[in-house]
Amino acid sequence: MYKPLEAKLIHQDTEPVLNDRLGKKVRVMCNEDNTIGDLKKLVAAHTGTRAEKIPIQKWCTIYNDHITLKDYEVHDGMGLELYYN
Repeated sequence: MYKPLEAKLIHQDTEPVLNDRLGKKVRVMCNEDNTIGDLKKLVAAHTGTRAEKIPIQKWCTIYNDHITLKDYEVHDGMGLELYYN
């Protein structure tokens, strides 16, 4: 007899590296299901800057707050750019 496979929800932890190009690199542990807004709050806790003042981008693409890290394909160790407004 065959047993049906159980569907398991796996939340993978990612640790992106955010570089502000001023000498500060921040590594933040988060889930792939977190949004960019959640990532900004975690970065704000590390840097002391308000989350509203932190745009996160990769090259020329500024990431929106309501999109998840999985949708943007942000993986473990991926480098993102951190700017301050």
